[in-house]
Amino acid sequence: MHDLVIRGATVVDGSGAARRVEDVAVSDGLIAETGRGLSAGRREIKADGLMLIPGFVDIHTHYDGQATWDAALSPSCWHGVTTAVFGNCGVGFAPLKAPDAGYLINLMQGVEDIPEAVLAEGIDFTWETFGEYMQALADKPHAMDIGTQLPHAALRFYVMGQRGADHREVPTAAELQTMTRLAEEALRAGALGVSTSRTPKHRAGDGRPTPSMTADAPELLALAEGLRRAGRGVLQVNSDFGPGEYELLRQAARHSGRPLSVLLLQSDKNPELWRETLANLKAGRAEGLEMNGQVGAKGIGILMCFDASRHPFLDHPAWGALEGLRGQQVAARLRQDPALMRRLVEERSNTPAEKFTQRMLERSFVMDDAQNYEPDLNDSLGARAARANTTVWALAMEALMANDGEGLMMHPFENYSGGNLDVVREMLVSEATVMGLSDAGAHVGLICDGAAPTFLIKYWASQRLRGERIPLEFLVSKQTRGNALAYGMPDRGLIAAGMKADLNLIDYDALGLLRPQIVRDMPAGGKRFIQRARGYRHTFVSGVETLRDDELTGQLPGQLVRSKAAARVV
Repeated sequence: MHDLVIRGATVVDGSGAARRVEDVAVSDGLIAETGRGLSAGRREIKADGLMLIPGFVDIHTHYDGQATWDAALSPSCWHGVTTAVFGNCGVGFAPLKAPDAGYLINLMQGVEDIPEAVLAEGIDFTWETFGEYMQALADKPHAMDIGTQLPHAALRFYVMGQRGADHREVPTAAELQTMTRLAEEALRAGALGVSTSRTPKHRAGDGRPTPSMTADAPELLALAEGLRRAGRGVLQVNSDFGPGEYELLRQAARHSGRPLSVLLLQSDKNPELWRETLANLKAGRAEGLEMNGQVGAKGIGILMCFDASRHPFLDHPAWGALEGLRGQQVAARLRQDPALMRRLVEERSNTPAEKFTQRMLERSFVMDDAQNYEPDLNDSLGARAARANTTVWALAMEALMANDGEGLMMHPFENYSGGNLDVVREMLVSEATVMGLSDAGAHVGLICDGAAPTFLIKYWASQRLRGERIPLEFLVSKQTRGNALAYGMPDRGLIAAGMKADLNLIDYDALGLLRPQIVRDMPAGGKRFIQRARGYRHTFVSGVETLRDDELTGQLPGQLVRSKAAARVV
């Protein structure tokens, strides 16, 4: 008798094949068989009218610290994610010499907007080596499987000491050999890859650039050599792709013999650069190199409300009178003191910082209950202010005062230069891309994109009105089987006999995103944006139900995923 049989579901199996109605049986954590009229199960679920898809694989999260204190790994746990990979963008917490924890915390705070106090209180640093960090993760139960990568910044700082925090410092030949050895050891211990950051956008909380920003060819090749010797893992890179950058990464990819996975997005500063990067990735693939671009499901934007890390009035001299108050308290105070509200709206200092905020507001949008993630530029605050002969400041105040002081605005700053998601669609449908950029667990007070898998399969397959949609079967495959294979996890992401029983049974018609909200549930009372979903009837990890009717069951079947050796590179 099977442990579980799901009967009569509309199966979208992760392969990209057309959907079909059939039964799926699970035994001992694996999919035992699929078809019609399967033998009985100890538990049976009647799934007529429901859709069964593989569990989502999210390869770009930043749960490096959160995974040590949060068994659920929210918000991913509410969005059908059954495997989460972190250690991205060169930041993380191993290897680590105990006195150096403060620097790695400060770096994570600056790069990924996770408050220093949260990390300092939440993480119990009981490890030094990367293998010991992985064991600490393995020892803690989780609601989903997790995997991690060796972060270049932590490795560099561990090997070079304080010199390693300065990207201008060049490692010695001996230090390069040590980096190679430690990279190989981490990969053999199960790291899914080695990650690095080469963008000036990434800075520590104290303002210093990320340590790996200008690492030259010998240092990158030292990491590549570790990948080559281990014969496993991915080289994950966050780069702005300036002159000569692609050739340097191509050299590293060729030397390692392992996949290269780079972030791919549109920047307002150079809106066409992503096309050049994608063309280079395609050229590399044509040469036989494994390369892909990690792309997002939507525009990348910050959320603003009175409780968020950022809102338009935060730097106004008059805001001091409201410091420490929460959204509803701010609204009540401003209703009681209209003169204070007028000061915030009307008094301008014309400082560079304020002028920057005004430019940002001109391309910002109200985020109401409809949650329009592809708004028309005619609905921006700037366009509306021009039509109504008012100011963006007045409209921003009106927006934030809505819902009793819990109103939301959104400012898309990447993937939205043209005022629509057409470029995102181009990225999504490319054979040279995989799903990434959810950044779940990071930018907690500004961005809430951990809900990306839910958005991907709902918006792009059925809700989009401003352009072409994408077939659901393709989208599911992209977020499941495609990501699993890209990160060396061939046992998941597909509904077929013998595969891991990571499954989502969803009410697709009801599937949707709830409104983002600020909660204060992190260590040290830290606040963050979360976004929940509706429509997930059941989520299973290795056949164990972790979510039922959008609520966690409390079961923690998740395991640490360790890399496995590929064919030896010679």
